[in-house]
Amino acid sequence: MKRATFLAQRKPAWQNFEKSLRRVESVNQRRLSSEEVLAFSRQLREVAHDLEQVRTRDWGLDLEEYLNRLLARGHDYFHAPRAGTWHTIGQFLFMEFPRIFRTWWGYQLLAALLFFGPLIISWILIQNEPALAARFMSQEALDQYDMMYSSEDSASLDESAFSFDSWNDYGNERASMAGFYVQHNVGIALQCFARGILLGIGTIYTLLFNGITIGATAGYVLSLGHADRFLGFVVSHGSFELTAIAIAGGAGLLVGDAALHPGQLSRWSALRLRGRDAGQLAVGAAFMLVVAALIEAFWSPAPIPSEYKFLVGGFLWFSVAMYLGWSGRERA
Repeated sequence: MKRATFLAQRKPAWQNFEKSLRRVESVNQRRLSSEEVLAFSRQLREVAHDLEQVRTRDWGLDLEEYLNRLLARGHDYFHAPRAGTWHTIGQFLFMEFPRIFRTWWGYQLLAALLFFGPLIISWILIQNEPALAARFMSQEALDQYDMMYSSEDSASLDESAFSFDSWNDYGNERASMAGFYVQHNVGIALQCFARGILLGIGTIYTLLFNGITIGATAGYVLSLGHADRFLGFVVSHGSFELTAIAIAGGAGLLVGDAALHPGQLSRWSALRLRGRDAGQLAVGAAFMLVVAALIEAFWSPAPIPSEYKFLVGGFLWFSVAMYLGWSGRERA
């Protein structure tokens, strides 16, 4: 067989094997079907046979090196240690999720502005004009905040969490609250993400509404004179909770923009392509909300001086910023 004939016959197979390599190098082996693994193994054996022919017939060092690289990559896949479930989760949370966040930073920035902008504005407005709070919240909610933070009931927020006769009762009550916080906060995040399919309009509404509501609540409570207690309670878990809501909103905007501006792709293809990254952003945000719920249930209500809570809260805000900005970057 002549070299030209050999190349014409085998080159398509090598190109297919390269496609298989790109797939297995980017997808965990646990997610490959048994048929795909068998097909990959067959391709690997064929490349090994082709390499042997090239060496035997001395058909060129360049061709030999090319096939040798393909073969080495194939062997690396089969002989590399396989990641377990926990390793895979860690890889996603500390490598892939922050990278995807930075990849779509423009959508994340827009979502942050839509969420934190109204939050800050309504906070300042209501704190200076408490009477306006009735336009954003029900009278029942306002009365509840009055009672919760009233000076006559100074133990309602902190010490009451530790008033049980047994630590077992305390743990059960806190765990129940953690479950409630997870359900409530993840629900908001899912709304921000899922409503993106409505051309992004649903996501924008959800971000604006929750930003205004949270800001109005903070402004009203601070107008009552309970800044130290309120901020001491929210500063720690807020780092994860508020950031995660904004991230979920960014994911929703990503989906909405894919529906509005699919570019050269079909609308379905654009949604499928960007939806994959948007879904991973939503999953990462859900993880952050679980962390926030645990902090809110067990740390935030603890009878600890506010100075320490502010210190921990500042550290957590800094950590979240470092995590999203630098985690998963390639080392120089």
